Parts: sequence; C-alpha cells; structure tokens
Amino acid sequence: MVTLAACGGGERPGFGPDGVPIENFTAEQIFERGEFELDRRDPEDAAFYFSEVERLYPYSELAKRAVIMQAFAHHQNKDYENSRSAAQRYIDFFPTDEDAAYAQYLLALSYYDQIEDVGRDQGLTFQALQALRTVIERYPDSEYARSSVLKFDLAFDHLAAKEMEIGRFYLKRNHYPAAINRFRVVVEDFQTTTHTAEALHRLVESYLSLGLTDEAQTAGAILGYNFQSTDWYEDSFKLLTGRGLELKATGDNWLAQVYRQMVRGQWL
Repeated sequence: MVTLAACGGGERPGFGPDGVPIENFTAEQIFERGEFELDRRDPEDAAFYFSEVERLYPYSELAKRAVIMQAFAHHQNKDYENSRSAAQRYIDFFPTDEDAAYAQYLLALSYYDQIEDVGRDQGLTFQALQALRTVIERYPDSEYARSSVLKFDLAFDHLAAKEMEIGRFYLKRNHYPAAINRFRVVVEDFQTTTHTAEALHRLVESYLSLGLTDEAQTAGAILGYNFQSTDWYEDSFKLLTGRGLELKATGDNWLAQVYRQMVRGQWL
C-alpha cells in the first residue's frame, strides 16, 4: 500500500490515477489503497481503487465489500449516479447480505441529497420517497430505518411545500380555482405535514373570494378543530366573522366530507 501511495504519473489503462500498474498488487493492497484515499479525502480515487478490486478479483470476498465501498465513495464525491449504480448492483447480487440495508439506504440518499429547493421540479423527491420507503419496509429493524423515516417525513413535507408555493402563486394572481386545486392536494394528500393549517386558511381566502361561503366556513371549521392555537386559525376567524360568517361545517362539498371523516377519527 505504501508503494501504491508513493508512485506518481498519469492515468492509463491498467494503471491507477497515480500511474501504478494495478495488476501487480493483491486485492487486499488495492482495497487498502482505496481506504487510504478515503482517509485523505479523495473519494474519486478511492472509488477507482474499489472498482479495480471488483474488476480484477471478482470472486474474492473483498470484491463484495468493494462494491458497497464504491457506492459510499461515489456518494462522498457527489457522483450520485455512480453511487446509485454501485448500490443497486450490491442489492442485486447480495440481497440477503448484512450490508444490503446500507446499500438500499445509500441508493435512497443518492436521490435525497439531490433534492433541490422548493422552486424546482420535484421528480427526485418522489424517487427519494420511494427508495426511503423501501428501506423502511424491507429493513424495518436495521439501523438505517429510523433515519429513513425522518428523511421520508422531510421529503414528504418538501412536496407539500411545493404545492403550497404553486398555490400561493395562483392566489396572488387571483386564479382562485387553480389555487384551490393545489391547497386541496395538501389537505387531502399531505395532511400530516406542517403545511396543512396554512392550506386550510388559503382555502378560506380563496373560497371567500369566489363567494363560496359554505366551503370557506367548512375550511375554517376544520382549522378550528385541529389548529385552533395557530395564527392561521386566528386569521381565518377574523376573515369569516368579519363577514358575519361562522366557522362551521356546512353544505355538501369535499371539505364537508373531510370534516365528517375527521370527526369520526378517520382523518388527521
């Protein structure tokens, strides 16, 4: 390993990034060089050496370990596509191995760590949610399950935030039906997130602007039932009572159905 670390030169086929002929060394020596590169914070070179263990010694015990180390090194290098590829390869080849849970977790992280700000497309968020759910359901007793649950909740909240952002955009431009559709998604599909109270208040605003008082009052009633201590409830209370309206479930609309389900303990 010292010899591997000491030599210099350019990268050529069959040679390492430092010009060393890889074939001259054992699987153990190449693997140790990969660990050495990780220790000195060079994950790109580390991933190369771990891949060489897999290539040159595919039937060795270290080859299996080298695959998971490739996934880790690529992730450290923010090379998420190759990290995901190595993690998936490990899962495919060694589905019952003790490190399979970690491989699935790394695969999930390859999506999760790419989640951008709320203003961008959320396709990666959906993929992260699916991969994290796999960790939770397939490896519920692993040490990665709890972390996956926390990250799942954050990613789920992220999607709700995206819906809220678009809804506010439409609301500010007086496109009330479009805004209502977005806030409804939050209430129906993301009710466990931190955005539900605001979504209900925005529904009160939107429905009042359209003159749909039954819907506005029912949204206010749901707020009062679940989020009475929030500022969103206070704002909705002022809006409704200021127009002589009450915060009560009334009429036969989708919010009235939500309210009935909620009272029966089937919602929130």
